[in-house]
Amino acid sequence: MRPLHLDGSPAALDALKGALADALGGGPAVLPFTDPALRDAMTPGDPAEPDTAVVIATSGSTGAPKGVLLSARALTASAEATHRRLGGPGHWLLATPAHYIGGLQVLIRSLLAGTEPVYLTGDGFRPDAFAAAAAALKGGPRYTALVPTQLVRLLEDGGAGLAAAMTFDGIVLGAAATSAALRERAAEAGVAIVPAYGMSETASGCVYDGFPLDGVRVDVAGDRIRIAGDVLAHGYRSRPDLTAESFDGGWFTTSDRGVRHADGRIEVLGRADDMINTGGVKVSANAIERCLTAQPGVRDACVVGLPDPEWGEAVVALVVPAGEPRAAAELRAAVRAELGAASTPKRLEYAAELPLRGPGKIDRAAVRVRLLAGFGG
Repeated sequence: MRPLHLDGSPAALDALKGALADALGGGPAVLPFTDPALRDAMTPGDPAEPDTAVVIATSGSTGAPKGVLLSARALTASAEATHRRLGGPGHWLLATPAHYIGGLQVLIRSLLAGTEPVYLTGDGFRPDAFAAAAAALKGGPRYTALVPTQLVRLLEDGGAGLAAAMTFDGIVLGAAATSAALRERAAEAGVAIVPAYGMSETASGCVYDGFPLDGVRVDVAGDRIRIAGDVLAHGYRSRPDLTAESFDGGWFTTSDRGVRHADGRIEVLGRADDMINTGGVKVSANAIERCLTAQPGVRDACVVGLPDPEWGEAVVALVVPAGEPRAAAELRAAVRAELGAASTPKRLEYAAELPLRGPGKIDRAAVRVRLLAGFGG
């Protein structure tokens, strides 16, 4: 296995692109990383499992390190299905970290399209830097992949970054849920987004705007989303036990709840572990978050359950306002009207930003620690 340290430089990304080309052709498996601890957890000195082209090292939602094993077939199937859905092979701007599957797939898609990607490098995400990178992207169609937080910054900037976003034929939006309010803002601004659902185990997004990509099958067993198709990983690095739990008979069982509508559209309802048992009633943190972010004056929200002697768990929300914060009482009343008393946050606090982990995912553990610090005081 070939570990590659990504230090944020164009040279490191070029090296990764070359290593990926070799791996797709049957060369050594690639382990891209930024965190040496995650690299070491993947025992890079040991041979990679058979048929492995890439190992995506991730801490996962629980913080337990695991390595997702992806074959050349899975990576290629995902990239080709993405191009078919978007309108054909094109020119890609890499704007997310390449050690995560969303960024790595930008390089895979560029390799298969025979085009040179443009890299957005540097600390943090700045609309002006995005605009400069987009200007360097020659030819079309023009594509990029972003996380919702990045799109929000472009929309709020309203300057060169937003103007650059409007030039893309498709912006794949993944890693976190795209709220209805964000969809509306993007449409009003003339930004062509394609909300995607997927994960490392599906070689990146495999459901675009609610509908599975070609060759992908999605089933909802009970309320749990299951996925099958050539895009699937074939297990976890050195974890046959974990592989057996999640992969069975060609299907991968996710940790997400969902529903399949009559027209075939898949709606993701949130993680199976986002349910809060408050006063004996189970409520969905995801549903409360969607209600809050649909309110005027709310940019983002995270809802968690905190220990409470009376309710067992109390529903508590951390809200990022858009402009002047709305009164907490108004937001709580909006949740009560839509979802009922049990879902209404017992407490609501404000923050300038939500803590994030990975490629734009909310760090719920950090939110919980922050809210616990002031809970019951």
